[in-house]
Amino acid sequence: MPYTDPSHVDIIAPNFKRRLSGVTSTIVQLVPVQNRLGQRVAVIGPGLPTSLPRIRKRDLWKLWLKPKGQKRRVWHARRNTEMLAGIVLRDVLRMPLKLLFTSAAQRHHTGYTRWLISKMDRVVATSGRSGSFLKVDHTVVMHGVDTELFKPAEIRPETEIADRFPGKRIAGCFGRVRAQKGTDLYVRAMIALLPKYPDWVAVISGRTTQQHQAFADELKAEIDKAGLSDRIVFIGEVDDIKPWFRSVSLCVAPSRNEGFGLTPLEAMASGAAVVASDAGAYAEMIEPEKTGLVVPAGDGEALRNAIEVFLADPQRTDAAGTAGRAHVTEHFELSREAGALGEIYKGLLEA
Repeated sequence: MPYTDPSHVDIIAPNFKRRLSGVTSTIVQLVPVQNRLGQRVAVIGPGLPTSLPRIRKRDLWKLWLKPKGQKRRVWHARRNTEMLAGIVLRDVLRMPLKLLFTSAAQRHHTGYTRWLISKMDRVVATSGRSGSFLKVDHTVVMHGVDTELFKPAEIRPETEIADRFPGKRIAGCFGRVRAQKGTDLYVRAMIALLPKYPDWVAVISGRTTQQHQAFADELKAEIDKAGLSDRIVFIGEVDDIKPWFRSVSLCVAPSRNEGFGLTPLEAMASGAAVVASDAGAYAEMIEPEKTGLVVPAGDGEALRNAIEVFLADPQRTDAAGTAGRAHVTEHFELSREAGALGEIYKGLLEA
């Protein structure tokens, strides 16, 4: 898509991180829906697909000019660097902007971050838990997923693992391979459980950076020692994760800590049961005993026991997957998130 004329942009969504992250993924999924709802959103920054409406850095001076039909714009920041940039544009360069910050962090903010947040015109928290760490008035707007993109398979998914294990049920763990994400807890749970449940296999999908390569190698050695290398498989980072969600009957999200965490929502939308830790917003998106189970973060024994509930009862697994799809469609559709943000934008633009 060609660059967008800032005169036709009401909302600017900066992305000041080149590598893919949860925040980047949120922007990529949300912006097209926002524009379909008439919110006139454009992005700026690296690491985003060219299909998104965007403005060039060299056109930033045009933010001194009011957009057509409005008195100001909204700068929607999601990181410290983006908040700081917004403050400079508004308070130093005197551009007609209102500043909005979305916080997903579930920790006490540093003094610097609290100062940045205090300069925002509105603040959004992505969950009640993340909001509990904010010292300012805020509105909770939970993330959603596009249930047309993430949906159950109409026929058996054709993925490498599905073809490799015909007739087997698949449990999946999705996300970067590192201790923070609890990859070791998942692997060790599956090492303990799979010998008892021959109809199941386990996959781990996600990027392993050089910093965490030794961690991944240690896990692979444990799998090999247990004689399960053919049933616990690292598939690395894949270009399109959606078919993989449709391939699994059970998704496990064992993070020790998390910001928000979209994986359980994407898995439930795809028709999978979910076992998750209580990190991030997982506990606020899962209906215990109905769509999945939630266990204390870092508790390997509790995680193993919860996974076994579903490995031992495929009918319960399927029922949870069906209920999860209905739950996400009703409460976590991406258009609901876009609509809630739209109301906040409207208030800022009309202030």
